Formats: sequence, structure tokens, C-alpha cells
Amino acid sequence: MKKVLATLILIAVLIGCSAGTNQTKLTPTNDDGTRLVLNKADLKNGDQHLNHAETFGKYAEGFNHFILQGIDIVQKSAMDGGGYFIGLKADPPESPIGYDLKLFNKELLKAPRTTSYCSGSSYSAFVEALNLIFKNKFQNLSDDRYEALRMQELDGSRRNDGIKYWGKWNDNGYGNHFALVQYSGMGKQIKPINARPGDFLNISWKSGNGHSVIFLGWCIDKDGDKCLAYWSSQKGTDGLGDQVVKLSRIEEVMFVRLTNPEKLFTFDANKEVISKVKGDVIDWE
Repeated sequence: MKKVLATLILIAVLIGCSAGTNQTKLTPTNDDGTRLVLNKADLKNGDQHLNHAETFGKYAEGFNHFILQGIDIVQKSAMDGGGYFIGLKADPPESPIGYDLKLFNKELLKAPRTTSYCSGSSYSAFVEALNLIFKNKFQNLSDDRYEALRMQELDGSRRNDGIKYWGKWNDNGYGNHFALVQYSGMGKQIKPINARPGDFLNISWKSGNGHSVIFLGWCIDKDGDKCLAYWSSQKGTDGLGDQVVKLSRIEEVMFVRLTNPEKLFTFDANKEVISKVKGDVIDWE
């Protein structure tokens, strides 16, 4: 009788552990092919908060959930946004993110400023997600791949656009596609209708500028206009924070989902990419 009881208790514990870790299982995030439209309650947290994994994670199990946790880690570094700054020739140099970023306790950035900009914020959430995904696991990251992931040169100077992993992520155009899909094979392109919270997104504005963000969901604003919610660093939030924009401002988008993070340990650090990539037009009737 005691053995039966012990067995039942063990089964209950295993079921409980399985249920509690379902959202953060080590698999790519799936979708059902329908558009995810957020509820008003999902956007009640304001611009700066640490509830991305809790609020939006219910829509995205798997690797995307780790990215949402990564957002909360990065946001915690600057709860007031931390300031937004881009200056290619600034002294001290511009800082992609406002804190010293590390992967597996290896330094990728010694932050020269406490400010940030868009691609630096999305890349930092990506790195923090990798720290979570591979936590307590064997981390045999080669020197050449580690060097490729660095966000600045060894002397502290700015790493130029197009150079290795970070340079491709930070490059003009669809940097998430360059870095995740072409360069490393760690992600795949998805259509806008399939997007889920935690997907990486490059926006091409009708103004001609671009933005690197992490998708949170589609939504309808108080005026009844169709909108896009995302997290990034931008002037509108004085650095790190959530933002909602009308789709009427957007020319094209490029969504990329993290699907094969294990390729972090095998990608070719010298691989070239094709910069002429066509984005998607948002079709939401």
C-alpha cells in the first residue's frame, strides 16, 4: 500500500512539474495560422514594466517565452527607459544597450553609455533568452563564434554594420533575417498572420526609416484603428519600453522566429548574407 501511495505521489509531482514548465519547454513556438489580436487588458501595464512573460507568454510557449523573459531582464536594467541615443561618431561611442551584456558570463559589451537604441535592445533580449535556454547546460561556445557575437571591438570601439553576428543584426534593412535566418540558421521567416509574442520583427516605415523590435501582438486602438504592439528602444518611450503604432504608418515588415538556438554552437562565423530581401505587406482585412 505504501509503495502504491508513493508511486501516486511521484506521478502527481511529475505531472505538476510538467504542467508548470509547459510554456518554457525547449521547442520552437507554434501557431495555428490565425492572427493573434490582444485583449485591452494585455496592454494595461503601460510603457515600462516587467510583465512581458506573464502577460504575453500565455500566447507563446517554447522559445518565444524565453525571449519574453529576456525582455523583462533587459527592461529591468532601465525601468524608466534609460534614454534613447544614436550617434555614429559620438564620443564616448553610442551604446546599443545601457548595461554590460554577457553571454554565458562572457562579455559582449562594456556599455559606454546608459542609453540604448532599437537593434541593441532586441539583440540584448535575444542574448538574455539564450542565457536562459542554455542555463545549467554544457556551453562549448568556440572563440570565433563568441567573437562574432560581440557588440564592440576589443578596444571598446564601435563594431561596424554588417560585421559578423551583431553587425548583421544591426545592419540597415532586415537585420533579424540577416543574422538569424541567413547567417546562423537559428531562425526562420514567418508570415505576419502567424506572428506570436516573442517573434523578432523589423519594420520598414513609410517614412523610409526602419525599426528593430520584438512583437507583442496585433491590437485595435481606441479610435478603432488596426495597430501593432511591440517592445524596443525608441524616442517615444525615452529608451526601453512598449509601443503601439497604427498599421497605416508601416510599409513592410519582416518577422523572424527563433527555431534552432542550438545552432549557436555550430554556425559559420565567416558566412556572408544577401542584403536584398523582400519584406511582407501586412494584410489585415
